Amino acid sequence: MLVQIEHDIAPAAQPTVAVLGQLSRVAALPQHLPHGWRMRLVDGLDAVEPGELVVLSGATVHDVRLARAVLPRATRLIALIDDWAAAELVSGVLTAGADVCVRGGHPGILAGHLVACRRRQLTERWAALDLSEA
Repeated sequence: MLVQIEHDIAPAAQPTVAVLGQLSRVAALPQHLPHGWRMRLVDGLDAVEPGELVVLSGATVHDVRLARAVLPRATRLIALIDDWAAAELVSGVLTAGADVCVRGGHPGILAGHLVACRRRQLTERWAALDLSEA
């Protein structure tokens, strides 16, 4: 049984992409990530570290629901699905809580979505700071 992981989600100083699922889909991703980023393969949701961007490779609606139930709400979930996946899967993973749904294809496209997720992650962190007490 998985238990909700409670952490203060500060984005990692070195952006890290945790990949869960079908590894063949992301094999070429590291060469498309910005300098200083790293990718690591995880074998379960309990191995995800606070602040990481999580790619669910070969995502299903169930995978996204489970990840959203277990990981802190601030965790960015990226659902990677087949190019030919039905529109119902796209809407299903987004409704289940994925921040982004990316159809397979070129790893540069996935990398672009990850960079955008990282920017939103950092923006939300800065927006949440209460500077009146500083």
